[in-house]
Order: sequence, then C-alpha cells, then structure tokens
Amino acid sequence: MNIGSGAFARTQALVIDSNANSRSLMTAQLRELGVGHVRQATRIRDARVILETQPYDIVLCDYYFDGSELSGQDLLDELRREQLLPYATVFVMVTGEASYAKVAEAAEAALDAYLVKPYTSAALAERLASARHRKHELKAIFEAIDAKEFAEAADLCLARFESRGAYWLYAARIGAELMLRLERHDQARQLYEAIIAARTVPWARLGVARTEVASGNLSAARRTLETLIGEMPDQADSYDLMGRVQMEQGEIGAALATYRTAATLTPGCLSRQQHFGALAFYAGEREESLKMLERSVAQGLRSKLFDWHSLALIGLMRFDAKDNKGLKYAQDALMQGMERAPRDPRLQRFDLLLRGLRLLMDRRLADALQNAREFARMVDHEDFDLEGASLLLALWVRMARQDIQLSEMETLANRIGLRFCSSKSATEVMVCMAEAHEPTTQLLRDAHSRIFAVSETAMRHAMRGDARTGVLLLLEQGSTSLNAKLIDMAALVLKRYRDRIADPETLEPRIEALQKRYVQSSGQGLKAARAAGGMALRS
Repeated sequence: MNIGSGAFARTQALVIDSNANSRSLMTAQLRELGVGHVRQATRIRDARVILETQPYDIVLCDYYFDGSELSGQDLLDELRREQLLPYATVFVMVTGEASYAKVAEAAEAALDAYLVKPYTSAALAERLASARHRKHELKAIFEAIDAKEFAEAADLCLARFESRGAYWLYAARIGAELMLRLERHDQARQLYEAIIAARTVPWARLGVARTEVASGNLSAARRTLETLIGEMPDQADSYDLMGRVQMEQGEIGAALATYRTAATLTPGCLSRQQHFGALAFYAGEREESLKMLERSVAQGLRSKLFDWHSLALIGLMRFDAKDNKGLKYAQDALMQGMERAPRDPRLQRFDLLLRGLRLLMDRRLADALQNAREFARMVDHEDFDLEGASLLLALWVRMARQDIQLSEMETLANRIGLRFCSSKSATEVMVCMAEAHEPTTQLLRDAHSRIFAVSETAMRHAMRGDARTGVLLLLEQGSTSLNAKLIDMAALVLKRYRDRIADPETLEPRIEALQKRYVQSSGQGLKAARAAGGMALRS
C-alpha cells in the first residue's frame, strides 16, 4: 500500500513509552510520515485514561515500562476486554528481543502490528500501511459495528471466514464475539470450533468455554477451562472465566484462588485487582481485600475501568477497624464520582452507605437510623439490584450491633432475600454480607429455599401437562417478590409450552411488563447471571 505525504495528515497518534529518548524518536518518525497530531504519555495508567476519553487513529506503545508492573500488552488486553479501544484504531507494540515471543503470539490475536527494536522509519511505515490496509479491507464490518448493526457485522465476518478471504482469522474472532453478544451461542461455538480445526489458537478454545457459560452449560465450560489452564497456565483470561464459573456454582473460596492467580499474572490490571479484592471481601479475607482495593483506588480512580463499588467495600472495612480517617477518605473519594454524575442511583446508594457508616462511627444513632430507612425504601425500586441489596444488608447488620432497636429488620431481610436470593452464588454473597448475623443469615437461606421450591413446583406443573398453572404460579410469586428469576422463568415456561396453553396472549403482556420493570432495569435474571457467570451484582 503506497503512503503519500498526505496519507496521515488527518490522523491522530498516541505514543506511550517511559523512556524520553524513545518517545522523542517515535514522535519524530510519526511526524516524518505526516501524522497531523502526536500526543505522548509516559505511564500506562495515564495512557489508559487518555484512550478512554478520546479515540486515536494510531497508538505506538512500548512493551516494557521501567518501574511498572504493567506492560503494553496488559494495557491492550484491558482496553480490548472492556471494549474501550475502537476497532478502527491501529495499535502497534514496540518490543525488544527479550519480549519478542510474547508480542508475536499476541499479534496473531488482537494486535495490529509489532516492531522489534531497533527499527527504521521505513519499517514503521510498512507496518502502519499493512495495518491500515487490514482496517480498509474490513471497513464494512467496522462500519456495521459502529452503526450497532451487529447481526449484519456478524454475517459479514462469517462470510469472510467461510470464503477464507483476506484477514479471515481476524474477522472470525470479531464475528464470534458478535455472535455471543447476539446470543447466537450455537453459531458462536461452531465458529470457534471451525477456527480451532483450521488453526489451533488459544483464544478460540477460550471462546468455546465462553459459549458454554453463556448457554448455561457450566460443567462443560469447567472441563474446557481445566484443560486450557492445564496446557496454558499463563493465560489470565482463562482464569477470569473459570472464576466466574466457580462463583455461579457458589464456590467463593475456589473463585478467590482463581482470581488471585489472574491478578498475580497481570498485577497492573485494574479490573482484575477489583474483582479479586471484592471476592476476598466476600470470602472473609479482609486484609488482602483492603490492600488490593486501596491499590486500585491509588492506580485507577480517574479511569473509566474504576468501579466505585470498591469504595463501598473499603468503607465497610475501615468502619469495622474503627478507622474514622480511612472511612472519611473513602467518602471523599466517592465525592469525585458524585460530582461527575450526581443523579447516578448507584453512586447515591454508595453515598447512603458511607454516610450511614460515618453517622454510626460518630454515635449519631438517630440520624443513622433515619439514613438507613431512607436506603431501605429503595428495596422495591425497579433498578435496585443485588449489589445495592448486599450493601443495604451490610449497613443494617452493623446497626444491629450498635444496640439500636430495629423492629423492621426481619421484614427487610426477608424482603431482600425473596427478591435477590435466586441462585446459590447470589445467596452466598448475601450471607457473606450478613457477617455471621445468625437471624439474618437464616432468613436469607430460607428465602433461597422458597424461591427454589416455587421454581420446582412450577416446572412440575408444566411437565405434567398443566403449564398454565405453572406460569400463573411464577407470575404470582414473581410479582409479589419481584424476583427476576421467577419472572424470567414464567417467560421461559410460556415460550416452551405455548401450544399447550389456552390463552398465552393474555399472559404474555403481564410477563413482559414485569420483565421490563424488574429484570431489565435491575440487570438481574437468568440471562444476566449466565452472562456474568454468577457475579451479576449489577448490570
């Protein structure tokens, strides 16, 4: 592909390198090629924030950074995983001989190009030209994605794969990801398996496991992941998915060990730090949790990948340690998020939690009770979710230990349990948040048993030829408890046994109305649980 003097005139580039001389050289080379605007970053965390807020046409990133646990590959992986890097961006990794093997392996998957030091301006121009040519060849796919025409984009990818057109392997990876998003699980699995048959690549085998999780086949996913981890123990993405499977199966301790491994493999990855810190909290490993979550605050508070839930957990731990200064630090940090999005209901819930903990710490018990009741009034809100419920429960349990008369606590815990204890994993998280408060713990486990019993009874009705009674039972209990699983099951049973139900058209609108209000708004339900592998604390 020919590069004329004006080929890059309108492009914007970002150079990421901790070495001033290398940065200057890369910047000069880009300007020689005619790149219109070049920005520089010296640290991975700064580059991440820059790329989150503004798209760039070209990114030149060094692999190794002095004094940092993060590599350029870690940055690329995180941006790709969180869908923060546009497909149209050309990402070029610059590496020394020592890290060449790792970068070359990554290039086959999601990397656009790589350069081995020392390199010439001509080599850089050639790599950029090749990468831009691939972007041009796949332009129709990228345009469909930008227009949110995901089905069209997936079909274009599939056609290129089947014809073995130019860049078919790259297109196949994008297509499989799109099919997972579109819930075309069988097609995604077939595509991943066809990729494996054509050319064995680790990401395709991981993709098979992802389709198994998405379709609810956790046992098969676990077997696939165990094999993959055994053969490739350094692939952190496999541990991410295995941890989600273990959480769905209610194995918090095993999931913690798995996420610990993932975080150790990529010590600078912000999202893994926070996943690990949250799981350590649920598993009772509070010292480890506090260390990891406060580290994520220090490294990523300005990043879009930062999850403000980390501050809520830090606040709970600082309160338990009677650390008023640490609790105030968490509250002050949350204010940065509140200033950006003052009407965000999720941040408002975190604010109520931290404010309540401060009032308890200051022994302003009457004000603390009023604050807790304000929080509790949100329980029946349409967008209230498992995350909010777990934090509300944590606050009330701590109030119960302050000798405050809480006449409504039993009713509140029962209400929370019936709405959110839909699965083993959700129940175990809630029990962890109850902090061994026996009356509350028992109420949560009883609620889970009741939800399970309703589900079983409804399915028995359906399988014995009385599907309408099963749907009505799920509708009645779902509308009373607001439990997303029961509401989703009503839709599932109606769809499966529609031909055997006399009046499906009268039941369908009622179910859809409940789904819209209490499943979609809260991000809970069967689909959300499968997508998040049991970690669906929020949508």
